[in-house]
Amino acid sequence: MAIIYQKKERIAYLTINRPEVMNAFDPQTLEEIFQASEDFNGDPDCWVLIITGAGEKAFCAGADLRSTIPAMTSGALKMEVSTRRFFSEIHKPIIAAINGFCLAGGTEMILGTDIRIAAEHATFALTEPRWGLVPIGGSHVRLPRQIPWCRAMEILLIGDPITAQEALAIGLINRVVPLAQLMPTAQQMAERICQNGPLAVRTIKEICLRALSMPMEQGFILESLMGQQVFASEDAKEGPRAFMEKRKPVFQGR
Repeated sequence: MAIIYQKKERIAYLTINRPEVMNAFDPQTLEEIFQASEDFNGDPDCWVLIITGAGEKAFCAGADLRSTIPAMTSGALKMEVSTRRFFSEIHKPIIAAINGFCLAGGTEMILGTDIRIAAEHATFALTEPRWGLVPIGGSHVRLPRQIPWCRAMEILLIGDPITAQEALAIGLINRVVPLAQLMPTAQQMAERICQNGPLAVRTIKEICLRALSMPMEQGFILESLMGQQVFASEDAKEGPRAFMEKRKPVFQGR
């Protein structure tokens, strides 16, 4: 199996399962990742997704240079103009547990996630220009919006790897932990998110994503309109009620 996709209570787990090629993806693997993402997005019982790679060496080394890239450069694999990018239409939280090399398409993948935890030995790079290629998984659009312009351009134009500590310092990732603590930390954060109102969490992410492409004033209007929908929900009544009754809220997502 190119990926392993599992669900445990409110959390879904997506593991890229090609450790023999540093979890590089071919077209089939990529399609399986998109299918799992769509399943997670459409499952009301799954509130958070954790994505990682199999083994202890690599999270994902991007597209397979031995098969996928030659097929793309030869024209055998058709590249369509599309807005489809990693996790671009998902309004639920996604956590990346980065367990090693996170290169090229691997780095592009984490740019579509919300919280990123890296093992101490993880490295990051957009290596495409070193091989005469360009990253086409969303990096030109996402990376300069997520970290300072000059650091984004250094990563994009030079292609050299940066360490987990460097990635942390520029705000590309949230935390660096020992490998043994990687999945426990990711799961702990997922469980903490699951304690919050799922409707509120999804709305927060959707507002943030949609407002990115809007003038600030339009973003404020979107925030007001979508916020009003949450305030009118049953969850919004349950939260304050639970606070007054000194108990944990029981959210239903409606």
